[in-house]
Amino acid sequence: MVETEQMRRRVAAAPVARLGTVTAQGRPHLVPCCFALVGETVYTAVDAKPKSTTALRRLANLAANPRACLLVDHYEDDWSRLWWVRVDGLGRLVTDPDEAGRARRALERKYPQYRSVPILGPLVALDALGWSGWP
Repeated sequence: MVETEQMRRRVAAAPVARLGTVTAQGRPHLVPCCFALVGETVYTAVDAKPKSTTALRRLANLAANPRACLLVDHYEDDWSRLWWVRVDGLGRLVTDPDEAGRARRALERKYPQYRSVPILGPLVALDALGWSGWP
């Protein structure tokens, strides 16, 4: 079992993850995302990158069922260096302006692109309830 502090470091440093949510019908839904870890909360944003619709399934899923997870993994041809970390928790839209500001700043620190591509859409918070990983 990987120690939680090591898992936090791996997640914080990873450039991309997959956000897993559950539809109202109980089907899994997985999307890649940019994110920032702040304490025990993962933040991701609906940003200006092109999307097929503004009615994003992940937002509807969280409204119907807040259970969600974030999966970060690392692959190399040298299989002795493989690892993954999953953060399980409850997802929600960020409604508090102060929290939204902290989340935006954290995303801008991690991704320089957000300094020129503003985060205009909703922010999603995943409040961690558990961490698991391998190796």
